[in-house]
Amino acid sequence: MKKVLAMLLVLALAVSMIACTQKGGNDSAAEVTGMTKAEYDAAAVDTEVEVVTYVQAKQGWWENEGVGMATFYTQAKDGAYFLYNMPCSKEDYDKMTEGTQLKVKGFKSEWSGEVEIIDATYEILDGKYVADALDATSLLGTDDLIKHQNEKVSFTGLTVEAANEAGDAFLYNWDGSGSQGNDLYFNVSVNGQTYTFTVESYLCGPDTDVYKTVEGLKVGDTIDAQGFLYWYEGAQPHVTGVTVK
Repeated sequence: MKKVLAMLLVLALAVSMIACTQKGGNDSAAEVTGMTKAEYDAAAVDTEVEVVTYVQAKQGWWENEGVGMATFYTQAKDGAYFLYNMPCSKEDYDKMTEGTQLKVKGFKSEWSGEVEIIDATYEILDGKYVADALDATSLLGTDDLIKHQNEKVSFTGLTVEAANEAGDAFLYNWDGSGSQGNDLYFNVSVNGQTYTFTVESYLCGPDTDVYKTVEGLKVGDTIDAQGFLYWYEGAQPHVTGVTVK
């Protein structure tokens, strides 16, 4: 009888340990959940949001009154998030390579059409995901394009148009007031409509291939382009690659 009781106690303890282990696993899984992209889209501007997302690219790290920060282009499988001036240490910034999983809590904000997360805090997680670029060429000029805001995208068969009345193929700064090292602005057309693309210098500086390629563009060139679907009073992709056909 004692042996039977002892075996029952052992079995009960084993079941209890399994239950505890399973509970711990559930809690651990809950730690990496966040809003879906649909829930994020439905959230009002200036409300707190929390998402799990993955770094796809990052602008340069800098300090503001002793606080390190950077801007990140991130994407999960159901959509993308632009993390604007997120405080982070240089050590963590260096760890945040392409595909790094982050849990981010901050506030949803909007500036000239660009929806972003500001005043954010983060946790670096163990997952990894690198998004494929969506070919968004056919979406240009449609209401569906904005649904892919901040995503990694590509465009094909674009024609370089004049960036100003002087016929320049690109400008340093939006109004031509800059010089090498500043952002590059250039116009492209497809299906009879013209769009402005940008090489954001904090993302792709003057030593990068894309910056040099855009400096060498000529009006009339046919190009393919890749980048992130940033928004400023309409689509204004931040370009990370350009191929002249």
